[in-house]
Amino acid sequence: MRSFVHFLSLLALVAAVAAGTLDSIRSVSASSVVVTSLGNAWLNLSPESLVVAEMQANTYISPDIWRSFVAPVLAQPAFAVFLALALILWMIGYRRPRFAGRFSA
Repeated sequence: MRSFVHFLSLLALVAAVAAGTLDSIRSVSASSVVVTSLGNAWLNLSPESLVVAEMQANTYISPDIWRSFVAPVLAQPAFAVFLALALILWMIGYRRPRFAGRFSA
């Protein structure tokens, strides 16, 4: 299970680096800071799935969940959200090193 969580953390880190790279390329070409939000990135990749996710959340959970929790996350920069997700997943899969005592073999 730990390996799977670390793999998901790696995928989130790769997505963060890709999003950051795209934002930096756009910033250099526009000569100003350009930061893509997670919602805009999702809308550009798959607009149908964004609409379906919102409808499913409104139907099966609550409309307040989407407005209160998901919408603010979608407004954040994509690279920051993926970096935070990578860190959280890595922390979930982290195991402290075992203490090696004085007489351990």
